Amino acid sequence: MTRTGTADAERIRPASLRLEAASVCQLKCPACPTPDGVIRRHIGGALLTFESFRRLLDDNPHIADVELSNWGEMFLNRELTRIIRYAFDRGVALRADNGVNLNTVGDDVLEALVRYKFRSLRCSIDGATPATYAIYRRGGDFDTVIRHIRRINFYKQQYDSMYPYLTWQFIAFPHNTHEIEAARALAGELGMGFWVKLPWDAEPAATPEDAAAVRRETGAASVEEYRDTFGKPYMADRYCGQLWNRPQVHTDGKVLGCCVNYWGDFGNAFRNGLDATLNGERMRYARRMLEGKVDARDDIPCARCSVYAEMQRTQSWLDGTRIASTSWRLRLRRNRLTNRIVNLFVNRPVYAALESIGLRIGVIRREPEAY
Repeated sequence: MTRTGTADAERIRPASLRLEAASVCQLKCPACPTPDGVIRRHIGGALLTFESFRRLLDDNPHIADVELSNWGEMFLNRELTRIIRYAFDRGVALRADNGVNLNTVGDDVLEALVRYKFRSLRCSIDGATPATYAIYRRGGDFDTVIRHIRRINFYKQQYDSMYPYLTWQFIAFPHNTHEIEAARALAGELGMGFWVKLPWDAEPAATPEDAAAVRRETGAASVEEYRDTFGKPYMADRYCGQLWNRPQVHTDGKVLGCCVNYWGDFGNAFRNGLDATLNGERMRYARRMLEGKVDARDDIPCARCSVYAEMQRTQSWLDGTRIASTSWRLRLRRNRLTNRIVNLFVNRPVYAALESIGLRIGVIRREPEAY
């Protein structure tokens, strides 16, 4: 294959994008770099403007699905309601599956989530009681979060809508593992999914019983055990795969590639264009690094990443062709026409009927969204 042919084969044009709505946060979670100012110093702490969001969607009509959460708290963006409504009008599905703390949000925004069919919301709640929750989510209030979830459910009843789909995200620390089952029960009462996640930098569970509980949820009791068990870094497929199927863009347009990176960028999608940046020489080289096809290069942010270092150590590389390929089911689900049909016609009973038919004939499969 010629050099031009290789470059064409490596081009990506994903229908999904990660675009941070706010890289600032009001909480002081100990393991997060945002409250210490690390994010602000490296890539800037800012809010996505409505105009930048509008231009990006208008200039890239193939984008049909956008994740808005990453390092900060999405709900601190005062233009969020305008962003949600514009995406709805343009047939673009929005989600916040990286996580929100849901402490500071107006009732009008909660209603907008339902009215404009914000697809999914993953709420970071690391405990089943106010005291346990506050150990890690410093500055947050458990009761406020639960009240906001109940308010979203109220509007879902008012609008007869299943959106947004709510998930309780529980990071399993030594201090809170004993509350996993109580949290799961409360999530069920609130009509939420439930997902346990391993912390990156905490000690394993305090007791063998707690370790076993975490292992049942995640496959391992710590990120180290996960690596030893599965031969690859925890979440590497989801995080590093984002350079192919859901690239991360910062609030000011910096293309970060994945949701982990905050120390470098690949160019600016707002200034230089999304397609040109995603398929620029450095981004293509980074994807080849993650496939193990080329050596690390100092000007590529991945070279400074601990996840990539583990991939090098274990020689556990990604299959870029597999990641970039999309099934007909996914192409059907992730396009603006489908989103507009959902926005216009699909309410709770219609969705239930369509889901039943789709599952029966194989058009729909029950599978989690990519993180």
